[in-house]
Amino acid sequence: MKRTVLLAMAAAMVLYFAACGNGASQMEKQTEANEGNLAAEGEEEVELQVFIAASLNTVMTDLANRYREDHPHVKITFNAESSGTLMMQIEEGFSCDIFFSAAQKQMDQLEADGFVVEGSRANVVNNQVVVVTRKGSGTKVTGLSTLQDAENIALAGESVPVGRYTRQALICKGILEAEDPSAVTTREVSQAFAGVEISEQDNVSKVLLAVVEGSCEVGTTYYSDTYGYEEELQILEVVDSSLTGDVIYPIARIKNEEAGALQTKAAEDFLDFLLSEEAKEVFETYYFDTDVE
Repeated sequence: MKRTVLLAMAAAMVLYFAACGNGASQMEKQTEANEGNLAAEGEEEVELQVFIAASLNTVMTDLANRYREDHPHVKITFNAESSGTLMMQIEEGFSCDIFFSAAQKQMDQLEADGFVVEGSRANVVNNQVVVVTRKGSGTKVTGLSTLQDAENIALAGESVPVGRYTRQALICKGILEAEDPSAVTTREVSQAFAGVEISEQDNVSKVLLAVVEGSCEVGTTYYSDTYGYEEELQILEVVDSSLTGDVIYPIARIKNEEAGALQTKAAEDFLDFLLSEEAKEVFETYYFDTDVE
């Protein structure tokens, strides 16, 4: 009897220590898992201020989401406007880490004024100006040469790249008489087309919206802006680059005195991603041409 009791007690102690051992093992595993999670989440949150031309809004939103899959600690905040407006904001002291322009002119100005981080500038994509109308509009317009046949036109202002490219094309076609397209006002364009009504817009996205909504019969946007509107828009003319000049989009890091080391490193890394082969494939999906020098 005594021996039976002793054996039972010994068995119970074995089971107890085994259970303790398993519990300790489970606790160790859980601790290791927690430490792994902390390591994964240990990178400090960083926010980047990225200024982008309005025509880049859709594709850049997609690219930012893809980037954050591997860099969840990096928050990317976009400021999407006309390149001219963004340039002025940077010169006025707005906090900016990366500037992605729809034209070389604005980047040239910022570089000349010392705002661009040396060696960070690169050409990313090319685009084309198109004349568009809403499907079923019944317009008589066939392209730039017949814009006077429209009831009204949506046109970006002369400081907006797409507005300047449009004016350059009209100059090359002999419709406008000027040397500097950025000096041609919207009123002067209207006069060249026998007083046709022109609704001036301050960025290309607003031009697109005016045509899509039907408030304007025709407008000039970028080919990439027609992405997602294939069922609603008709392209009347793809304007040849011999008339507009190359519509190349440059990108660069901007000197940001407020940025710490982590933010600067994140800006460098995000810029590298935008110049990668993976990003090129995404740009091409959104109708951008990546064959640029």
